[in-house]
Amino acid sequence: MRIEIWADVVCAWAYIGKRRLERALAGRSDAEVVWRPFRIDPTAPARAVPLEEALRDPLMDEALRACAPGLSPERNRVRISQVAAREGLGPTWGSKWRVSSHDAHRLIALAHEHGGPPVQDAVAEGVLRANFVEGLDIGDRAVLGEVAAAAGFPLGARLLEGGAGETLVRELLLQGRARGVRTSPTLVVGGRALAGAQPPEAIADFLRGGGRERSAPAEVERMRWAESLMDQRDPLGALVMLRPLLEEFGEDRGVRLLAARAYFASAQLKRAEAVLESLVEEFPGDLYARMLYGRTLERRGRDEEARPHLRLAAAADG
Repeated sequence: MRIEIWADVVCAWAYIGKRRLERALAGRSDAEVVWRPFRIDPTAPARAVPLEEALRDPLMDEALRACAPGLSPERNRVRISQVAAREGLGPTWGSKWRVSSHDAHRLIALAHEHGGPPVQDAVAEGVLRANFVEGLDIGDRAVLGEVAAAAGFPLGARLLEGGAGETLVRELLLQGRARGVRTSPTLVVGGRALAGAQPPEAIADFLRGGGRERSAPAEVERMRWAESLMDQRDPLGALVMLRPLLEEFGEDRGVRLLAARAYFASAQLKRAEAVLESLVEEFPGDLYARMLYGRTLERRGRDEEARPHLRLAAAADG
């Protein structure tokens, strides 16, 4: 059974959730745990800022209040510290920095690619410990390199410096969004999800129903993710999901039509026109393609060319 943890390493509940998952899995040998990226603070700076200074920002204060309705940020931090202590995390606890977690996510993703789940888990543990127990700046690549080496992934530092993992992490973030991941941490098994750092008993109960769903072929999953991103008004994200499908299945009617929709929605009208023109020629009865082709021509200022396609689509639609 594969368990995906979609989490941000600057999220205290991610570390607490990790400990609770480990307790839920005690005595089981059939689980493979894979870490996936999530961003709770997409606007965090690449260069670390002392957290106490960042907390004086009204926007930061508002975001923290949204994470814990009814509690002040100070009371919420005390509550999380108490929960962490009960999970054996400490003896000191608390992040000291506000910083982007992007490079940390790259390192964790690369650890999975080059070392598999055990190495990745060791790196994730090291990053979380560095942030919450040791108070280190996990946006510092030197710190991340030391974490990687200690976790048995000495190649990590060189890969980070070379820019590896950039595309991988950005695509995984889109995939998480397409799959409906909305909070850190979220456990995903098959098509089911459990949000939040739930107690071990709740996690164990969730896992008892896992591993029974047949996964769809990879290309079908990608189409679903692209469609989901389109529904969320993210056509550029949809095109990222579609890129491998356009390379491998570039003649497929469904792939081409979805790409045309994404081009149109992202105002890449010349590309939309090229795809839709060929679709209308090959499938003259496809009313949706014809309508979208007409609208594309309209937006390009070619009303005379657009009119027959729009009229035909409207008349056939009744």
